Amino acid sequence: MKTHKSLFLTGLLSASLLGATAATPDKPFVREGIWRGVFTLNESQVPFNFELKGKDPEHAVFTLLNGSRRDDFHVQRIGADSLFIKMNTYDAALVAKIKDDGKITGEYRSLVPNFRGNALPFSAEYGHSYRFAPPGTEAAPQHDISGKWDLTIYSKEPTPNRVGLLKQQGNKLTGVIMSVVGDSRELEGTVHGDEFELSGFTGPSPIYIKGKINDDKSLTGELSLGIYNNIKFDGSKNAAAELPDPYALTFLKEGYKKLDFSLPDLDGKTVSLSDGKYKGKVVIVEIIGTWCPNCTDQTSFLSPWYNKNKDRGVEAIAIGFEQKDDLEYARYTLGKLKEKYNIQYDILFGGIADKKVASEKLPALNRMMAFPTTIIIDRKGEVRQIHTGYTGEITGKYYQDYVARWNKDLDALIAEK
Repeated sequence: MKTHKSLFLTGLLSASLLGATAATPDKPFVREGIWRGVFTLNESQVPFNFELKGKDPEHAVFTLLNGSRRDDFHVQRIGADSLFIKMNTYDAALVAKIKDDGKITGEYRSLVPNFRGNALPFSAEYGHSYRFAPPGTEAAPQHDISGKWDLTIYSKEPTPNRVGLLKQQGNKLTGVIMSVVGDSRELEGTVHGDEFELSGFTGPSPIYIKGKINDDKSLTGELSLGIYNNIKFDGSKNAAAELPDPYALTFLKEGYKKLDFSLPDLDGKTVSLSDGKYKGKVVIVEIIGTWCPNCTDQTSFLSPWYNKNKDRGVEAIAIGFEQKDDLEYARYTLGKLKEKYNIQYDILFGGIADKKVASEKLPALNRMMAFPTTIIIDRKGEVRQIHTGYTGEITGKYYQDYVARWNKDLDALIAEK
């Protein structure tokens, strides 16, 4: 049986061959080295940087560059002059054509079956490592916006403030935006005059932030996540700015001490916390989705931790909520997650990626506020801790504090009789 990906590639290959009569199979591959790409997002140009290594498709590695962060992807050549770069566990890809002048043009496309979201066009040019403007062409910065920022979000629905951690060196700006659901991953950009720009592209839809530094040194701007999600914000520098306590946002409803669910694993077998495998053990339940960057970051932390500690009387379960309510599709997406992160614990399918659906599948919780959410259960089967969201390594002390508390709390629970 062909997967949706193989069918997509078959159609794409046919179209490529029909449209590439001038190309030859031995046409040179993409040049190795640094490239600068630009997405057309709404009316904005959103730059991203990447590196290509390998003189042929079989050995090629596509690496997205964002500040100090590196994300590697496999390159497939389809036809004589077309490329297909799957975004690892995210069901999306860069589909590109190698032009006669050496440039690359294409689209960022969703691969989710029957999903009709708009594709993002992009183009890329070899040999440029800058982000927004060539060195020496930017206006001198009028301000240094390094520090911690309290960001007030303006949205149709009440939205908690976000916290920005920014670092500026001359025109160069890097940083991360933290919210109750997680972080933006590392962003890179520039300060020019009294304006600033940041962008990030790590596999999921690109992020773009543009803003102005006001006379009172406050910030005003707009944050774009993908095509339609545009959020306006104001910012004030505040060393004491903090997000709500992630350990207090999601909790058990009154009268509940335990979590209960019965969901299929990737083979269709029903798994429950009452199964003998989990009795008398500390159990970690992570609620995730392969489409969610903070979820994959959390999984990249949990999987090696579990593999190192699984013989200490601890188990883990991942419950995936995916972009299609179909076990066969989830077997593909969650299977890719399992393969990439060497997951050795059970992976279950919860249903469609929707917080309301997740809340219905886990009725003991007050609400499902964020993907990911991590629940820790003691040896008696009682819930002892729930953590909403995940903040990765780029958040510095926040990540270090999370890891320190994680190890301290898990050591204590494992030591209990």
